[in-house]
Amino acid sequence: MRKMNPAKSFWGVLTGNVIRPSWAPLILLFALLAILSVVQFSNRPVFRAWLISGSTGPGDVAYEPKTCAGFFGAVPMRKVVMSITEFGGVGDGKTSNTETFRKAVRHMQVFGEKGGSQLNVPRGRWLTGSFNLTSNFTLFLEEGAVILGSQDPEEWPIIEPLPSYGRGRERLGGRHISLIHGDGLTNVVITGQKGTIDGQGRMWWDLWWNRTLEHTRGHLVEIMNSHNILISNLTFLNSPFWTIHPVYCSNVVIKDMTILAPLNAPNTDGIDPDSSTNVCIEDCYIESGDDLVAVKSGWDQYGIAMSRPSSNIIVRRVSGTTPTCSGVGIGSEMSGGISNVTVEDLHVWDSASGVRIKSDKGRGGYIANISFSNITMERVKIPIRFSRGSNDHPDEGWDPKAVPKVKGISISNVISLNSTKGPILEGIEDAIFEEICFKNVTLLGLAPSMTWKCEFVSGFSSQVLPMPCPHLQNNGSPSWCSHSS
Repeated sequence: MRKMNPAKSFWGVLTGNVIRPSWAPLILLFALLAILSVVQFSNRPVFRAWLISGSTGPGDVAYEPKTCAGFFGAVPMRKVVMSITEFGGVGDGKTSNTETFRKAVRHMQVFGEKGGSQLNVPRGRWLTGSFNLTSNFTLFLEEGAVILGSQDPEEWPIIEPLPSYGRGRERLGGRHISLIHGDGLTNVVITGQKGTIDGQGRMWWDLWWNRTLEHTRGHLVEIMNSHNILISNLTFLNSPFWTIHPVYCSNVVIKDMTILAPLNAPNTDGIDPDSSTNVCIEDCYIESGDDLVAVKSGWDQYGIAMSRPSSNIIVRRVSGTTPTCSGVGIGSEMSGGISNVTVEDLHVWDSASGVRIKSDKGRGGYIANISFSNITMERVKIPIRFSRGSNDHPDEGWDPKAVPKVKGISISNVISLNSTKGPILEGIEDAIFEEICFKNVTLLGLAPSMTWKCEFVSGFSSQVLPMPCPHLQNNGSPSWCSHSS
C-alpha cells in the first residue's frame, strides 16, 4: 500500500485540450474536393490529416472543442493505490491471474468509503478470466500493460439474462459475463496511459461461426445499474461480443478510446449504451464488424415491460469503419424508448451505412428528438438508412401490433463521397415516422439511377442533393425543422 503517484493519476487523461477546425469551412472544402473529382480515383480517405484529426489547419483559429465530459462527476484522488503485483500477479501472458484480480478487488473494496482505491496494472501481459469491479475504484493500466481475456470459457461464468431482453441476445437462457464487469456501482474509472485490454475473441467468434455456441457471448466491458462511470485513454481489442456495454446506467463518459476488432468479427459493436441516461461518447476511433456506436433500450415485449429508456446521449468526434453496419445506429433493440440523442462530427468510411435508424414490428417503444449533424462519409454504401423487417424477436411472445413511434429526426450538414446507393428510408405500415428533417445534405458520386427510396415516412428537406423523395418535399419550412441544427 502506498501513496498516489500523481503521474499515474487518471486526471491527466480526463483533462487536456484539443484544437479542432470549425465545420463551416470544412463543408465547403469537402464539396470543392468532390467537384474537382479528386476522390474518384482514390481508395483511401481523401481528407487531409489535419481535417480529420482535429489539428490546426491552414487559416484555422484555435478554439476549445465542445465536450460532454462533465457528465462524469469529479471524484477525489484515491487514498489507497496498489499494484496487481502486490497480490501475486504475473504478467508473462501465460500464467492465469483470474483469482489474483478477483482477490485484489475484494481487498480494495473495503476502502470504498475510506477515500477509494486504485489498482495499477504495470507493463506486461496479464492473462485473466472475468472479474468484477467495486465502487469508488480506479482500474489503471500503465503504459505497456495488456490485460488478456482467458481462452477458457469456464472463466467467463454464466449470469442471468438482462430483464429488458428476457434471454441471452444470441441464445436462450443465461449469458456469459463480460471480461470486466460491474453491477450496482458508483464512481468507477477504467483508464490508464494507453494500456490495452484484449478480449482474444477469436475463440468466441469461431463458436459463433461453427454454430456451436451454447450461451450468448460476453462483452469486453459491461457496467450495469451504475452511476458516474469513466472509461478513457485505452485501447480495447478483439471483444467476443459488444465491446463496451453500459446498461441501466447514468452519467457515463467514454472518451479518447481506440476500439479495434477484425472487420469480419461478428457483432463486435464498439460502444452500445443501453437503457442509460446522460452518456457522453467523445473522441473515439473504432473499427469493428458491427456498428461503431449503437444506442439500445431493450428487446420487444421485455423492453416494453421494463420501459427503461435511453436518453440524453451525446456522440461527438467519433471516426471509423465497419463494412457490414453503420457508423451510428439507433436500435434495433429500442423497445424501452430512445430520445434526445445528439450525434455530431462523425467521420465514417468504407462502411455499409453512415447513420441508421433500426426498428421493426414487435419493438413498440419510440425514437424521438434525434439529431445528426456534421457528418462526413467516404465510400459508404448507403449513407442514410431507416431499416425494418429483420424479423429478430426473443421468442413467440412478441406482439406484431406493437409498432414503434418515430418522430423528430434531424439530419443536417452531411457530405457523402462515392456512395453506391441513395438513402433508403423504410418506415413501418401503421406506425408513425414523422417530422423527419433533412438540411444541407450533399451526396456526391451517385449514379443517376440511384434515387432516394422512401416508404411510410414524412418530413421536410432543404438544400438536399440529389433531390429527395416526395415524402420529404413538403412546402415551406415547418417550425420543427427550422430550429434543427
